[in-house]
Amino acid sequence: MAVGRFQVMALLQAARAFVLGLPSESAKSWGLNRAIFYAAAKRGLLGKRPSPAEGIKLPSLVMEEEKRRRLQESFGIHHLGDEYAYSVVLDGKKLFVIGDEIQTEERFGKQVEKRFGSLFTQAWEEAVEICRKADKGVLLSQRYFYESLYKPQRDKLAQRWTQMVKERSQS
Repeated sequence: MAVGRFQVMALLQAARAFVLGLPSESAKSWGLNRAIFYAAAKRGLLGKRPSPAEGIKLPSLVMEEEKRRRLQESFGIHHLGDEYAYSVVLDGKKLFVIGDEIQTEERFGKQVEKRFGSLFTQAWEEAVEICRKADKGVLLSQRYFYESLYKPQRDKLAQRWTQMVKERSQS
């Protein structure tokens, strides 16, 4: 399977969030959230925003009422530089919401990590290093991150990471 722009965006956004201080699980949730957001925006698919008390799909169909109440009460907005996303706290971890879905580490695994197979850690470390080398102002700006970090590298990274995965699968 090829590594596409969606996976590159998710991985670089996750690395950005991680470098700016979010724990790994929250950073991966942020990365997937932003990749979905930009893909939807590109296709004109963004709809109504959820309100704190409605519409969030819970990761499990069975959830005790108290846990559901705490999840809804934790609904808020998280700012990363000049960008923001809706968030909830689930099992003590800040996770991000888009539409009516919570982006969990498991979802990140299925939509991003899976494309890299056993080479995900190597790609993650490269993405984190790219973000560490960037000016903090670039990381804090939605526009500058997109224009000066993601956009110039997206196709080269997708091609290189796809080739890396392809070579590993052939050996």
